[in-house]
Amino acid sequence: MHKRILIGLVVFLGLGATILGLVGAKAQQLGAMKAADKERPTEPVTTAKAQLQTWNPTLYSVGTLTAENGVTLSAEVPGTVTRIEFESGAQVEQGTLLAQLDVSVEQAQLRSAEASAELARLNAERIRELRSRDTLAQAELDAAEAQLKQAIANAEAIRAAIDKKTFRAPFSGTLGIRKVNVGQYVNSGQAIVELQTLAPIHVDFALPQQRVVDLAVGQPVEVTTDGVSGTKFLGKITALEALVDSATRNVRVRATLANEGAKLRPGMFANVEVVLPAGDPVVVVPASAILYAPYGDSVFVIERRKNAEGAEETVVRQQTVRLGLTRGDFVAVTSGVQAGDEVVSTGAFKLRNGGTVRINNSVAPAAELAPKPANS
Repeated sequence: MHKRILIGLVVFLGLGATILGLVGAKAQQLGAMKAADKERPTEPVTTAKAQLQTWNPTLYSVGTLTAENGVTLSAEVPGTVTRIEFESGAQVEQGTLLAQLDVSVEQAQLRSAEASAELARLNAERIRELRSRDTLAQAELDAAEAQLKQAIANAEAIRAAIDKKTFRAPFSGTLGIRKVNVGQYVNSGQAIVELQTLAPIHVDFALPQQRVVDLAVGQPVEVTTDGVSGTKFLGKITALEALVDSATRNVRVRATLANEGAKLRPGMFANVEVVLPAGDPVVVVPASAILYAPYGDSVFVIERRKNAEGAEETVVRQQTVRLGLTRGDFVAVTSGVQAGDEVVSTGAFKLRNGGTVRINNSVAPAAELAPKPANS
């Protein structure tokens, strides 16, 4: 019995000694961590104050550029190309002769038809004069005038056939690359050349039906495209489709751009922003101040307080935020930050909650609503 008590006492004392050892080691670790915290250097950062700005809300869409007038000139009837009167890519005026198919047979037929028409005209005039003297019957005059009309119609039909083999610019514009050569035989429907009006130019895009009430003719739009990087083209809405697409529930919208310098071309992809009337003020911070994370985005807010020794120090407090729209270098913050709060704008990735910082705004980059990088 006494032996069991003795063994239990030894085990109890051993456990107590182990626990005391662990407590001491933990206390030593905490002390080392506190000492390390005191020795940790302050991190250099730049800061910016949250601002209150009024943004014009925008609607985003993807569109396609289309010409105000655009056509592919094609052969209506088969024939051999005898003349080409244009250079690829040239500017032409309406009515300019572009190409001609072989019309030698039609021209010969036209001369014959014009001669027949002239003969019918002279014959009709003689019969009309005789009829005025009551020498001939009215039936002979009617037959002569009918023959005259028929001869004139035959000549006009041949002229129409010649016109079908003559290609003229239906409107002023820019030609594409010619697709035929002199002496080439072309079939009906074969393309000759493209003709496009490049200025002004349209952009067609679609928006959800819920946005129809926000749209109106004359609203400004801003268009960008990868084909002309770094340039924003301004225009206005000129037409709204009267019918909403029953498959997509989207409404088609057309805007018109001046396209000075003809930098935009039909068929190009375009990013479209429809600028709506000014909305409510929003609190914004530089985009570089945001720490993005799956569990929630956050910023570091600057706080100034006294430490244990009574000296003033600058510390940071990590604050979870909810974000709104992005515009240029700024991000709208819907909650978590108030206008006037000072946040870390650069260097936030190396900070921890409650850490001390050293502010140096002499090298702080300026945030802009419409940044223009030097290399763009």
